[in-house]
Amino acid sequence: MLPALFTAGNILCGYLSLEASGRGAYEYAAILIFLAAFLDGMDGRVARLTGTTSAFGEQLDSLADVVSFGVAPAFLVYHWGLSGFGRAGLLVSFLFVVCGASRLARFNVQLHVVDKRWFVGLPIPSAAGALCGIIWAVPATALTDTLRGVFLGVTAVLAFLMVSTFRYRSFKDLDMKSRRGRLFFLLFAAILALIWWLRQYALAGLLVTYAASAPLARLAGLFRRRPKDAHA
Repeated sequence: MLPALFTAGNILCGYLSLEASGRGAYEYAAILIFLAAFLDGMDGRVARLTGTTSAFGEQLDSLADVVSFGVAPAFLVYHWGLSGFGRAGLLVSFLFVVCGASRLARFNVQLHVVDKRWFVGLPIPSAAGALCGIIWAVPATALTDTLRGVFLGVTAVLAFLMVSTFRYRSFKDLDMKSRRGRLFFLLFAAILALIWWLRQYALAGLLVTYAASAPLARLAGLFRRRPKDAHA
């Protein structure tokens, strides 16, 4: 029951985020989604530490993620900045939900097949975090029609990245005893310090950078191969 309690806390945060978005407390709604992400990361670790991993827990975790990282962020971004677009705003926010659910379904069926060093497609907590990080960093009072249009595009792009075949590093293969692992730990500690100092701005920048990393790596790979192909 202990891991399931963390998962229930994840669902609770997503549910409370919906309520906060409905009454216009957008910053609070975004923070609740980040808290849900923390609890989502804890339930699996608690299950492994206590030896209580189960198929039930895996399925419950995925259902919780649909609520906290699919429905709640989509509801938040719609009320925060996309409602002015009418049906187009509804369509794009719904696209975020359905792509997130599809990403989770694909992850579940490929769980024991794909290379664990990589995620195929942007993980739904990362997509929700990138979206909510920007919302937290940009007050609703600062929104202009141009910014709303940009967010319409950003939401659609994040939805696409979730169901894409871009490969994202999972960092599950890092050995903390190795030199590379220690360097990663120091970098992670520096990022945490930056987030503590700049808060939502550093968090938004970090998550947006991670979301953009795989497409940029693919693009860089294409440019590296092009001169070789031309020479051949």
